[in-house]
Amino acid sequence: MSLGPDSKLRVALIGAPNTGKTTLFNGLTGGRAKTGNYPGVTVERRTGHFHTPKGQQVELVDLPGIYGLAGRTLDEKVAIEAITGQIEGETAPDLLLIFLNATTLRTHLHNVFELKALGRPAALVLNMMDLAKRDGMEIDIAALENALDMPVIPCNAARKAGREALMQSVDALLEDAAVSANQPRKEITAGTLKTMQRDARSLANKVIVREAAMNTLTRQLDSIFLHPLIGPIILASVLFFMFQAVYAWANYPMDFIDEMFGLLHTQVRGIQPDWLGSLLADGVIAGVGSVLVFLPQIIILFAFILLLESSGYMGRAAFLMDELMRRTGLNGRAFIPLLSSFACAVPGIMAARTIESERDRLTTIMVAPLMTCSARLPVYTLIIAAFIPRENVGIFNMQGLVMFALYMAGIFSAVIIAFVLRKTLTKGETQPLLMELPSYKLPGLWDFTLALWQRSWVFLRRAGTVIFAVAIALWFLASFPNSEDGIRGSFAGMIGSVLEPIFRPIGFSLETVIALVPGMAAREVVVAAMGTVYALQGNEDQVANSLSQVLQSAWTLPTALSFLAWYVFAPQCFATIATVRRETNSRGWTIFMVSYLFALAYAAAFITYRTALLFTA
Repeated sequence: MSLGPDSKLRVALIGAPNTGKTTLFNGLTGGRAKTGNYPGVTVERRTGHFHTPKGQQVELVDLPGIYGLAGRTLDEKVAIEAITGQIEGETAPDLLLIFLNATTLRTHLHNVFELKALGRPAALVLNMMDLAKRDGMEIDIAALENALDMPVIPCNAARKAGREALMQSVDALLEDAAVSANQPRKEITAGTLKTMQRDARSLANKVIVREAAMNTLTRQLDSIFLHPLIGPIILASVLFFMFQAVYAWANYPMDFIDEMFGLLHTQVRGIQPDWLGSLLADGVIAGVGSVLVFLPQIIILFAFILLLESSGYMGRAAFLMDELMRRTGLNGRAFIPLLSSFACAVPGIMAARTIESERDRLTTIMVAPLMTCSARLPVYTLIIAAFIPRENVGIFNMQGLVMFALYMAGIFSAVIIAFVLRKTLTKGETQPLLMELPSYKLPGLWDFTLALWQRSWVFLRRAGTVIFAVAIALWFLASFPNSEDGIRGSFAGMIGSVLEPIFRPIGFSLETVIALVPGMAAREVVVAAMGTVYALQGNEDQVANSLSQVLQSAWTLPTALSFLAWYVFAPQCFATIATVRRETNSRGWTIFMVSYLFALAYAAAFITYRTALLFTA
C-alpha cells in the first residue's frame, strides 16, 4: 500500500483517562470535530482531520479512556471494540497512538503492554513531559523504546512546540502502518495479565532514571497509609478526630452566636404591635437563628472533607475500605459517594455515577441517605447539648463521643442494609475496585478557601430562604386562630393532633410532631421549627434562654434519645428524595427507599424509647 495525498488513513488516540488525548485531538484538528454516538449506545465519539507535514490526510479518532482490555464500563467496551474493528460499519484504525502521562509512568505502563498484545501498528506517545521535567523526573526514552519494541515519542500536547516531535514522526509512523502487516493477537489470561503487570513495574524501575520528588514521597507515605494494619487504624483515627473536632472546636463560636441571637430576640420582642414583635422574634429570629448557630460546626465538617479530597487521601480511604465494602457486596469506589454524603446526600448520590456496576450504583444510592449529612448536625448538636453532660471521659469529650456514636450508627446501618440488598434485590457479581491514586499534595489556600465558602454559602442560603419561609409559615400556623388551648388550638396543633397518636409510642410530644412536618423540607428545618414552637409557648424567661435549655424542661431523656434514633434513619429531606428519583429513574426504588428508612426510623426510636424508659424508671 502506498501513501499519497488522495489516500486517507485512520489514527486512533487510546489510553487512560486524563492523559491528554483530547488536548492533542483539538490541537491537530483545530477543534473542528464531528461529534456523534456509536451505533446503538450513548457513548460519544469525536472524529476530525489533519494533514501531516508531507501533506497526508489523516482521519483522527478520539476514543474514551481505558485502563486495560477488561472493558469494565460501557465507555471502555466501546473503545476496545473500535480499535479491534468490531464496530459495525467501521474498519479498525490503521495506527494506534497510545497515550501515557509521563508523570504516572509506573501506574499505566501495563496498559501499553495490553494494547501492544492486540498486534495492531502502534506508537507510544509519552505526554506531559514538561510536567515530568518540572518535577525533576528523568526517563530513558531510548531504553523504553528498545524494551517495548515500538516507537516512543515525547510530547506536550498542550503546546504547538510540544507536538513538534510527534508531527515530525507521524509520516514515518503512517508509512510503517501502511506497509506492515498486523501481528498475531496474543490471548490475555489472568496469568499473562499478572506477568504483564510485573514486567511493567520492572521496566518502569529501569527506565526512570530519576524519580520525581513528590512521587517518591507519595510511595513512602503510601507504605504507611495503605499498610494493611496501620492504614485502617490511621483512617479510623482521622474520622474519629474529625467528629471530635466538629464538636469541641465549635463550642466558643456557637456560644457567641447563640448569645447574639438571644440579645436580638429580647430587643425585637418589644416591638409594637405585639404580633409584629412576635413574628420577627418568635418566627424569624427564633427559627433562623436556631439553625445559624450551628454554622461553625458545618464549616469545620466541610473543611475536613475538603482537606481529605484535595490532599489525595480520599482515594486512599476508598482503597482501605475496599475489603470491608466488598464484604457487603460493594467495592471501595462506593466509599467516595458515601463519604461525600457526610456533607450532603444529594452530591453523594450524584457521585455514584462513577460506579461501573449498575447494581453497585443502585445499592449505593439506597444507603447514601444513612450517612450523617451536615443537615443532621444541628439536630444532633441541639439534643446532645441539652441532655449529654459537657465533660470528659478520659481525654475525650463525652458529647463528641455521643456524636461519633451517632455517625457510626449510620455507617453500620448502611453496611448491613447494603449487604441485605446485594443478597436480595440487587443480587449480582461484585465488581473489583479499579482507581488511580493521585500524588499527595498540599491544598492551595485560595482553592480551599473558595470551596469552603461555596459550601458554607449553600447552608446560609438555605437558612435565608427555605428556613426563613418555613419559620414564618409555622409562626402563622402556630399563632392562629387565637385559642385558650394554646398551641393545641392553633392550625399547627390541629395538624399535629392528627399525627400525634402515631408518634406517641416513641415518646414524641405534640410540639415535636408539629416540628417534624415542616422538617420534611430539610432536616435542619426541624430545629428552626422547634425554636418557633417553643418560643411561642414559653414565658419570658424561657424565651430568653437557648432552645437546648428549653428542651431540658420540656423533654425527658428517653424522648431525647428516641428523637436522636429517629434522625439517624428518617429520610426527612425532599431534595434527597427528588435526587434519588432522578438518578434511579424509578418511582418504585424511590418509594422503597423512603418506606424502609421511615420503618427503620420508627423501629429504632421505639426500641430506644422503651429501653430508656426501663433504665430511667
